[in-house]
Amino acid sequence: MEWRHSGSPRPQKFRVQKSAGKVLASIFCDQDGILLIDYLPKGQTINAEYYSSLLVQLKDILKEKRRRKFTKGVLFLHDNSPAHRALATQKKLAYLGFQRLDHPPYSPNLAPSDYHLFPGLKKQLKGRHFSSDAGSLLPRRPGWTDNL
Repeated sequence: MEWRHSGSPRPQKFRVQKSAGKVLASIFCDQDGILLIDYLPKGQTINAEYYSSLLVQLKDILKEKRRRKFTKGVLFLHDNSPAHRALATQKKLAYLGFQRLDHPPYSPNLAPSDYHLFPGLKKQLKGRHFSSDAGSLLPRRPGWTDNL
């Protein structure tokens, strides 16, 4: 019920559409831009094995696109999620020659992506609606890899 004049039109009711769902993206970047974006397949979770395979892909991309930086060594920072802290992941990082930087345990959960990546994504996606996961892949931008 709502108050309105006797001659005013009835309020419109909008239909609620079911969401296309969420897609988890793992994004690896350096100071020069995005290196790798991986979309997790529906129904799968990120575990140490899956994350380790992403690290191998990342090393190949670093060799190809950032060779000069790669030869100086890679400092790798990620949060404290279980897949990142797993022994298999730690061994893979050591095997690949990545030097791991510890994430401060009690720091606020703010990352460079909060300031650099997400505002750009919001601009790209503003006003867009997706009816399925297939249509939810982000549009390509200069500097993004072909691994979308």
